[in-house]
Amino acid sequence: MRACFLALFWLGACSPTGNAGGPYQIEGDAIPAPLTMETTDSRRGADLFADRDGAHCILCHQHENISVEFQGNLGPDLSHLSHRLTAAQIRLRIADYDAVKPGTTMPSYFRTKNLYQVDPAFEGQTVLSPLEIEDIIAFLSDDDQIP
Repeated sequence: MRACFLALFWLGACSPTGNAGGPYQIEGDAIPAPLTMETTDSRRGADLFADRDGAHCILCHQHENISVEFQGNLGPDLSHLSHRLTAAQIRLRIADYDAVKPGTTMPSYFRTKNLYQVDPAFEGQTVLSPLEIEDIIAFLSDDDQIP
């Protein structure tokens, strides 16, 4: 539990303030263009989703196709997310959810501007790479896929 709290504290420290900033174009509540043209892999996305030391998704969310104990319940269950959101909407929520819901506790995984309490060694860097984000989108968009 302590590790979970510390991880959430660290993620919260990276939460943005002010206007959005990133190498992407937001249209409405979505980022329509993929962040990379590399081939995505929903299996890699599932692994990233479940990795407590990587993307951290499982700390706050749960998914019925992930076999990991102690899935989070702070955020919504992301099973069948593609029934509610398009890939473009999912992309914005991962890249910069503060643009959708200002003041959110969910980190901006692809934003590099208007952040606070960022270690100087990490300034200007994204938390996840474009391919990692697109892999997670592939996993969340493939409801029939079971890793």
